Amino acid sequence: MKLEPGFKAELVAAEPMVSTPVAMTFDNRWRMWVVEMNGYMPDTLGTGEDAPSGKIVILEDKNNDGIADERKVFIDSLRLPRALCLIEDGLLVAEPPYLWYYKINGDKPGKRTLVDAHYTEDGNVEHHPNGLLRALDNWIYNAKSSKRYRKYGDNWVIEKTHFRGQWGISQDNYGRLYYNDNSTNLLGDYFSPGLGLTNSDQNNVAGFIERIVPDNRVYPIRPTPGVNRGYVTGTLDDSLRLINFTAACGPLIYRGDLFGPAYLQNAFVAEPSANLIKRDVLNGQGNVMKGIEAYKGREFLASTDERFRPVNLYDGPDGALYVLDMYRGIIQHKTYLTDYLKKQINKRELTQPLSCGRIYKIVPTGKGTFNRILATNGIQLAEQLGDPTGWIRDKAQQTIIDNKLTDAIPYLHAALKTTDNNLKVIHALWTLEGLHVLKTDEVIAAINNPDWDIRTQGLSVIPSVITKTNYKQYVAALQQLLLKNDDQAAPYIAFVCNAIYKFDKIAANKLLKDVAKTYPSNVFVADAVISNLQDREVAFQKELAAVVPDSTLAINKRLKKVIANRAEKLRNHDPLQLKKEFPKGAAIFASTCQTCHGADGNGIRSLAPPFNKSEWINGDKKKLISIVLYGLTGPVQVDGHLYKAPEITADMPGIGNNTEFADEDIAQILSYLRRSWQNNGDKVLAKEVAEVRAKNKGREKAFTVDELNKL
Repeated sequence: MKLEPGFKAELVAAEPMVSTPVAMTFDNRWRMWVVEMNGYMPDTLGTGEDAPSGKIVILEDKNNDGIADERKVFIDSLRLPRALCLIEDGLLVAEPPYLWYYKINGDKPGKRTLVDAHYTEDGNVEHHPNGLLRALDNWIYNAKSSKRYRKYGDNWVIEKTHFRGQWGISQDNYGRLYYNDNSTNLLGDYFSPGLGLTNSDQNNVAGFIERIVPDNRVYPIRPTPGVNRGYVTGTLDDSLRLINFTAACGPLIYRGDLFGPAYLQNAFVAEPSANLIKRDVLNGQGNVMKGIEAYKGREFLASTDERFRPVNLYDGPDGALYVLDMYRGIIQHKTYLTDYLKKQINKRELTQPLSCGRIYKIVPTGKGTFNRILATNGIQLAEQLGDPTGWIRDKAQQTIIDNKLTDAIPYLHAALKTTDNNLKVIHALWTLEGLHVLKTDEVIAAINNPDWDIRTQGLSVIPSVITKTNYKQYVAALQQLLLKNDDQAAPYIAFVCNAIYKFDKIAANKLLKDVAKTYPSNVFVADAVISNLQDREVAFQKELAAVVPDSTLAINKRLKKVIANRAEKLRNHDPLQLKKEFPKGAAIFASTCQTCHGADGNGIRSLAPPFNKSEWINGDKKKLISIVLYGLTGPVQVDGHLYKAPEITADMPGIGNNTEFADEDIAQILSYLRRSWQNNGDKVLAKEVAEVRAKNKGREKAFTVDELNKL
């Protein structure tokens, strides 16, 4: 490994102590709970991939030498497990398609409860939800998912949230979420994660799923021909090294204090296809968070070992950065595995070994590391909410809530008045929210705090604590805040009106009109306002015209677009009838297509263009079949708009090399797409798929638009 000068990698665990690690969490005793996905792609065919060979293991360093020396198997016989989360006296485990909660009895699994029978859909392993990040707001979030989870007593609540990322999810010190997809360095939210998803006709809400770092350049220190699209011009440079991200994953916002202030809240992003980890420097201005790569021409960490596969990154209790190295030759799933990559795998015998895996921690040279002792009583834990290490703060908050440590409550109330440690105030506020004892006057004090970092948390917590008895106080406080011309707070004021609306429709509507009138050109305010207007857009548009008549302003333009979206949906074909007509096609769409193109067929920002009303879906069947079999390299025009990176990923992989999809299956999915939403294409037949496949026998490259237009 070659690391940034001043840093070193220390081995924490290796085979046989650990095998194929893909996710991890620490408990209060600093032990590592690790997900082992042993069954993933044992060969290029994925032979036996669904065998119950996955495990959850507990690794412990008993002699305090920094290396794990004891392994306990907590659960075995899991099918491709992918995420875990410790909460209360149990463990959440993601085992597609299920999300389970296991009680923990002396390091043994106790009663198992099914939390979500549809945590994932069937289909490509690369596109299953993962993460189970227990965030600042006490909800549990995922990548590649639009669900969030929370435990109330013995009950689990599942709510809809913004669809985020692909593999890995992290948060910063203020609870904003960060994620990415395989070809994107870093995506994230400008606003608190629980806000803004309350209008199903609003396809994208400004401030969510934003491109935080636009530069996707990577700098391997070895040739990397073994990437799925290595044959495509522009994928590899003259020395056969990957040029841009192709397997970005496991993003981490570093929140420790071991590295020093220059690294605090930097982003670290893994790229297993290029055997490296990138560092990005983030900076906020107003509500907007942007970043740049820390340096050009080199990486924070890069390896000459082709099997070094960093897939997830974590903060540790000691402030170190922990790296999960899957240590596999094959990391591309069979669904999209190209013939080119199969040849690369066979040429260099990358199938073996299958029983390896490593966990490293990255530390500054010349600095010792030690695990801070986590307190055991509520009073001391309340004090640790101000610790400089984010892991300690998070764990202190979670431990107080999980154990219902009511002795901490007076100290938490007192901590809200702290003036020299904003992070302590923020964690105290959310800990009180988690204990359900946060007071109205404390929230109002927070939203009037002169420090923005505290104001934003006060505004974010309102939907969780507003009631029939206190909503008038919040309305009055928000009206006063609006008069202060606080443009950063303005989107939050609009977002929380949705919570007010349940108690006082008139007051909520007035506040929305006032904030829209005050900030009619602000796209964040516009989308926050519109997020409240499910099925009320037209009526609100008429009311708004009296105070904001200019149709060119953001609020009116974006409101008009959402009204049009609603009208478009009403023209869609009956989805239930289509599922009956094309059952296999509907199933393949749900498992393979909608994760990038959206369940509504309107595309997903940063990933893929729409299917709905696409000329490629409705047009020439030979072109459409060619795209699905062999893939498409963009840019591509759809319904009058040119889609190109970074608005979408540059390439759509084909599935023609996947033996699981017969010609009839591909005909079904294409027929389903050509009849869905407002598409009106005729059916695709299996023999038509076979003809295109025969004509292009031996083809590896994805099609370009120019090539398709010559067919």
